[in-house]
Amino acid sequence: MREQRTDSASPADRRSITTPGQRALRARLAAYVLHSKRDPRETTAKARATFLARFEQQVDPDGVLEPAERRRRADHALRAHMTRLALASARSRQSRRGGRDAG
Repeated sequence: MREQRTDSASPADRRSITTPGQRALRARLAAYVLHSKRDPRETTAKARATFLARFEQQVDPDGVLEPAERRRRADHALRAHMTRLALASARSRQSRRGGRDAG
C-alpha cells in the first residue's frame, strides 16, 4: 500500500503564513533565492521558446515558409499581440477613471 502523502510545510509553518500578503512575500522571497542561484534566462528558456513557437505556428501553420521569413512574420505577430494587450490595458485604465482623459 502506498504511503499517504503529506504537505511539505509543517503545521506550524502553515499557521505562520496565513494572509495573502504574507504568502506573496514568501513567494517573492523564493523567487529572489532562485534567481540569485540561477540565470533567469535558463529557467525560463523552455517557456519562452514555447510562447514564441505559438506565433510561428500562427503565421505558418503548414510550415512552408523559409525559416527567416517565418521568424520575421512571427516577430510581427508577437508585436501585434503585445500591442493588442497594451490597447486593452489602456482602455481598462480609462474605464476605471470614468472615461476622463480620453486621449
